[in-house]
Amino acid sequence: MKKILFIFLVLAPLLGFAFAAVKIYADVSIWKYKGPETTFIIRAGEGFASINGRLAREKLISSAKLFHRVSQYKGVMTSFKTGEYLIKPGMNLLDVIDLFVTGQSLTVSVTIPEGRNLFDIGKLLEQAEITNYDEFVALAKNSDFVKELGLEGARVEGYLFPDTYHFSKNTPAATVIRTMVNSFKSKTADLDFTHPLLKTPHEVVILASVVEKETGAAWERPIIAGVFLNRLKKPMRLQSDPTTIYGIYENWTGNLRKKHLQETTPYNTYRINGLPKGPIANPGLEAIKAVLNPEEHGYYYFVSKNDGTHIFSTTYKDHNAAVEEWQKNPANRKGRSWRELQPNQ
Repeated sequence: MKKILFIFLVLAPLLGFAFAAVKIYADVSIWKYKGPETTFIIRAGEGFASINGRLAREKLISSAKLFHRVSQYKGVMTSFKTGEYLIKPGMNLLDVIDLFVTGQSLTVSVTIPEGRNLFDIGKLLEQAEITNYDEFVALAKNSDFVKELGLEGARVEGYLFPDTYHFSKNTPAATVIRTMVNSFKSKTADLDFTHPLLKTPHEVVILASVVEKETGAAWERPIIAGVFLNRLKKPMRLQSDPTTIYGIYENWTGNLRKKHLQETTPYNTYRINGLPKGPIANPGLEAIKAVLNPEEHGYYYFVSKNDGTHIFSTTYKDHNAAVEEWQKNPANRKGRSWRELQPNQ
């Protein structure tokens, strides 16, 4: 009788506990995902319960209950990072937890060309499924957020450094913007922004953005920077088409008309003196260097040769002659791409 009681009261619970422990160990460590490689996206702001439920429904883990208990025990229930993850055959429950905590997610490559503005960049990011356009633009124009980033001005325009980036899909706009701004700060850290005419580094960035938009030919940047600085010294209005376009960009249809040049906005340098209110695009390093080290000359005017390069003039008379030849002469309206030209041309 005593043996029976011993077995019933002691051995049975111990065996039950042992079997339970073995099953837990098997479900946590031995069970392995046997399906095909699949992606799993953790959305921005998604809670643990939602993540756990989706993993269980898609049979990517052995047990939702155990996933909860183990994550709770490891103290990582709020540590899963937003991103797109690759779940591979052979991964167990612990592997999945570690993957989400380390944030080793799949990334999307996106290249931001020099001279794109925040609206262009927002479209590129949305097309790559990195972040939402409206969220990106709204935050990029949020003056409180700009101040939080330690930048001058009311927008992050000018500081979204042109480069190739790797982001996870559905990355929060704030993370994307911070990454680009940090890249700007890193890439320009060795530059001396002291300028004899421009008062602040922000003014240097503003003019660099105008220079970037005015020419596609790299060797022209210091010349064009010199033209605008000559005008500022005179003083003369910059009279830059790209600044005017930026002031109406969100309602612009693609055709710059006389009425647009006559419309007063903080960016229309045909109507205002000095620099526009802020940067009109995001300049690359060479455009910034061009403003910091402009070519010294006597030019005050330039006109497009319709191939991405320009004719520069000292007098308004010579400028008008250049306009007649290159803009009003149909034979010269169609030119070669500047990419085909050599720097000495």
